[in-house]
Amino acid sequence: MFLTIVAGVAVCIGGFAAALPRLLLDSKGVAPNAATNVWVREVGVLLVALGVTAFLVRGQADSATLRAFLIGNVIVQLGLLPIEVLAYARGVITKLSGIVPNTVLHVVLAAGFAFYALAMS
Repeated sequence: MFLTIVAGVAVCIGGFAAALPRLLLDSKGVAPNAATNVWVREVGVLLVALGVTAFLVRGQADSATLRAFLIGNVIVQLGLLPIEVLAYARGVITKLSGIVPNTVLHVVLAAGFAFYALAMS
């Protein structure tokens, strides 16, 4: 169930970022420009790919490969966690509402991925 939810969240957020980067940037209080639009679209495509991968592996039995996927996603979540917080602290992102949802999501997802990676037999 966890990977199914993760897949849906990643595909939705990634699709939104890829399709509407200006809107996403505006919601964070970041002035969109050509470069930021490109980077947000690239991140969006990567999120869609991670979501599709999560969906495809959701029914797999415990294995070293699945554990590697889960651990890799812990690293993704923990790596992304401080980026927007630091950007807000430095005034790059100007809306607190632009970082709180992602910060909470990264913590919850990191915990979920770690839990399932450690719970494997």
